[in-house]
Order: sequence, then C-alpha cells, then structure tokens
Amino acid sequence: MGKIHILDEATINKIAAGEVIERPASVVKELIENSIDAGASSIRIDVIKSGKKLIRVSDNGCGMSREDAKLSFIKHSTSKITGIDDLESVITMGFRGEALSSITAVSKVEIITKTRDELSGTKLIIHGGRLVSISDTGAPDGTTVTSEELFYNTPARKKYLKSDSTELAHIVDVVTRAALGNSNISFTLLHNGTELLRTPASDDLMDIVIHIYGQEIAGAMLPVNYESGFARITGFVTKPHVTRSSADIQFFYINDRNINGRIFGYAIRDGYGTLLQKGRFPVAVLKIYVDTRQVDVNVHPTKNQVRLSHEKEISDTVAEAVRRALSNAILIPDVKPPAQLSLQYEQVPEKPDLLKETGGVFKFPARDTEKRLRRTERYFPDEEKNIKSELPQVKVIGQVDSVYIIAETPDGLMIIDQHAAHERILFEQVRDSRSTDSQELIVPVNLNLDPRELSIMKESIPYLEEFGFRISEFGPSTFAVTSVPNVLGRLEDPLLVHDIISDILSGGRIKDDTGLFELVTKSIACRGAIKAGADCSSDQMESLVRQLFMTGNPYTCPHGRPTMISFNRQELDKLFKRTN
Repeated sequence: MGKIHILDEATINKIAAGEVIERPASVVKELIENSIDAGASSIRIDVIKSGKKLIRVSDNGCGMSREDAKLSFIKHSTSKITGIDDLESVITMGFRGEALSSITAVSKVEIITKTRDELSGTKLIIHGGRLVSISDTGAPDGTTVTSEELFYNTPARKKYLKSDSTELAHIVDVVTRAALGNSNISFTLLHNGTELLRTPASDDLMDIVIHIYGQEIAGAMLPVNYESGFARITGFVTKPHVTRSSADIQFFYINDRNINGRIFGYAIRDGYGTLLQKGRFPVAVLKIYVDTRQVDVNVHPTKNQVRLSHEKEISDTVAEAVRRALSNAILIPDVKPPAQLSLQYEQVPEKPDLLKETGGVFKFPARDTEKRLRRTERYFPDEEKNIKSELPQVKVIGQVDSVYIIAETPDGLMIIDQHAAHERILFEQVRDSRSTDSQELIVPVNLNLDPRELSIMKESIPYLEEFGFRISEFGPSTFAVTSVPNVLGRLEDPLLVHDIISDILSGGRIKDDTGLFELVTKSIACRGAIKAGADCSSDQMESLVRQLFMTGNPYTCPHGRPTMISFNRQELDKLFKRTN
C-alpha cells in the first residue's frame, strides 16, 4: 500500500461531482432547480444527443450580477442559506452550493446571465472547473447555462452512460417531475431541435396532467384533498381501472420538492385496498405539505430523499387521503326502488366502470384458458414428443384456488404454479423461434404515450416487430397497434403493450440486441401466460404439466421463480410426524 497523500483540488472536485452528476439528467435536474429558485416563470431545456453532446437550460429568472456569476461555480457557494440554522427550514430546491461547481468540473460550460437592473449581461466560459474567460455580452433577463461534452475529462464515468433513448427517457422524467411540481412555471423540452414536451404556466395542476399524459388519463383522475394533524395532502390519483405495471408514474412532493417516495407508494396501495389488482399501480401526483421543521432535506447530494420526523403518521395520512378520494367517487351503482327490481338477468345493472377489473381474484373464462394452452401445445410437434418420451410420471389431482396445480409423483407430491409454468413454456417457444406469428386485430388498439415512453417506443418498434407486433405512429403521441403475437391471444386491453414498453423502460442497461430480445421475450411470456385465478379443466392441467416437462428448464420461470415445489414421501411423513 502506498503512502497517504492529499488529493489535488481538481481530483477532489471530480470525485465530488460524481455524487451529484450521475448522467445528463442530473445536469438537467440541477439547472432546472436553480431556475426555479431564481423565480423563473418560463424554463426551456434543449438537449442534443440525449444530453451527451449538449444540454442548455434557459430561464427568465432574476439572473446574476457579474460578481455573483464569478462565485457561482465555486464549490459550496450559494445564495440559498447563510448558516447551519437555515437547514432547519429550507424552502428552496437547492442549498448545498454544489450544482454548478459539479457540472463545471465534468463538462465544458458557458454561463450567460443578466439581472433586470443591468444594461448588459455577463458571459463565463468554464472548462473542467477552470475559468477560461469572462466578458460582457448582450442577453435577455435571466440565465442560460450550456453544458457540453459531459464527462469529457472523466472517461470512466462516460462509458457507463446508457443508450441514447434511455438517457433521454431520464431527462424527460426529470422535466416531467419539475413541471408537475411547479405548475406555475411553463416548461419546454426539445431534443435535437424537436419539441418533446411543453406545459403552460397554470394555477391548475390538472392542466399540466393533461398536457403531459393526455385527456385519457386526466379524465380518469380523482381529486385528493385531505388534512390531518401531521400533513396536508393535495393532488390526484386515477380510478382503480387505470393502472400501470410499475410505479414509475407515481410522483410525490414534500413541500413542493420531488422525492423518492417509496413509503408513500405503499400508502397509496393501502388506500386502494382491494380495489387494486395485485401488481398494478395507479397513476398519482400527490403533494404533501408539512412543517418545514419536521423535514430534513440534507440527506443525500441529489436532494431526492428526505427524513421525516413523523413518517408513519404522514404515511397514514396519505393512505387516508387516497381512501377518501376513492370513497367520494361514485363507486356504487344506482339501485332502483324495490318495486321496480326484477330477477331477470338482463335487467341486473352492470358494475360501474370504476369497479370493473378491480378487487378480488379475476376468474378467466375456461375457453380463454383453453385457447392459451392450445396455442403453446402446438409448439411441441409429435417428433419432439418422441425425443422427450421419458417424461416424469405425473398424475394431476386437481387445482387449488385457481392458482396451483396439485399432482402425484411416484415419490410423493408436487405443487405447480400454473402461471410460472405457462410462462416458462411461452418463453422457450418465443425464444427458440426467434420470432412469432402475428394475428391482425379487427380494430387497432391505440396507445397514448407520455413523452418518456415515446422516446423508448420509437427506438423499440423494430425489435417489437420481430416478435409479431405491428405498430405505427397515429399522431404526435399516439401509436396504433394493428397486429400482436399469437401467443398473446386476443388483445382486448391496450395496457398489455403499454406494460411491455414499461418493462423495456425499467430494464436497465441493455448492452446489445440480445439483451433487449431476452427482456421482451420475458415480458411477452409473462403477459401471455394464464394468470392466477384462471380455472383449468383436468385436460388443460395435464396439457400444461406435459408441456412444462418438455421445456429445457421446467423448474423455474424466466424470472427465476420456481415453477414447482416437490415433497417426497419421507418429507410428507415428517410433516405429519409419522416418522420414528
């Protein structure tokens, strides 16, 4: 081990910058927060090559004087606080004095700024944390910061950036969160000169929701407004039938600061109770207002985590706020007076839209289960059955709770997860054929995507078409699905394709086409497999078990979960204490 020595200032700054600036979206976030703190009513974000080449954020805020501009990129210089006591009641987005210093340490930066009282502005050029030049310049009121060649001097950091579409999706997510949290500010985001997102300045949060997510989601939202002794909750949540496969579009704000609110995600689920299907997440935009003295925002350099003095009580308040929003909606169908009631089936009122697809265990029609299994059974031709003739002797006994198949083996007992088993069968079918037959939809399914999903969809269409999807643009933010893979059956719900796109979004770093192929294959298998709650006949269960044991790996689903659990006779005897 070498001798201990003190690092030079440039190295220290680069290391510190790594805690704040992880990717292009980090630069966008920090600059937007500076613009918000500067009192801007309009913020424009321009990025080139997903921010890897250029990021520019312009605002019409208060601007900086020449002297302040010279100090702005020096580490721990800030106008937000003056001492440690101020940390107890921080109301600004920034306060650490690390944003500009971190950005300038790992990129080539130009700052142009002007206050309302000055006749001319100030222009600074900073490369790698070093001031190259400072001069007067003509400029509008406000500040424009341009960051180019991010991580040009830290190649190790640069190589860990993901694909352009993934990095752009993160930028769109940052701007979306800022727009929803600051509806009084107009936001515009352009990528390579093309507008991706534009929101107006409005006192009504719903206006912003409409501009970002469209009328379909906005029309399904319920207002939330509730106050306890610990917090005041406002915002919107969607009706239980409008959900996504991930919590990516649940946004939480503590005193207008966007945070990573995992605990509040659990609170939302508690609020919905049995109205929410397992594995589904409602869209939510919730603003939580608490006493600033009860919040510690100085937890992490990215400022997206907070520590709350009464976390459980505030979480309970969120759950109650959601519960009341749902109960205030019309959840119960109108009932006619008793004299007008009839027992004739056709006159029994339907469930209202809000209760459709929600609560309990959904029972799939037997004919749907049969079609799903028949499609996969065709995958194993007679000659392959002959090759795999030595299948385990398994006798199907029955089904438990429409979830598990019970079977007898020569050695004891086997419990099979029907969804995981069918998922394994479908995965190998799609994987080994590399492509799958399509079925054309009688009526195309339209997908209304938010800006983040749009960037992923455009890049993913060629890969999705390999699997049998046929997707075309149908408008600025709409795509029409005209064909789907046969293994998916009838596409009655556009959420299925939406969920596959969500899987791609949350799939992490896809290094090559093979990685994306496997990710989509897993997603299709999961979406196309019979679900828990699907009633199966004896023939259907036997078919499923037979197909499972003809796969290359019958013991786990593509995600690694077990498809079956076995108990030999000795283990059963031990469980019933029949052993000596």
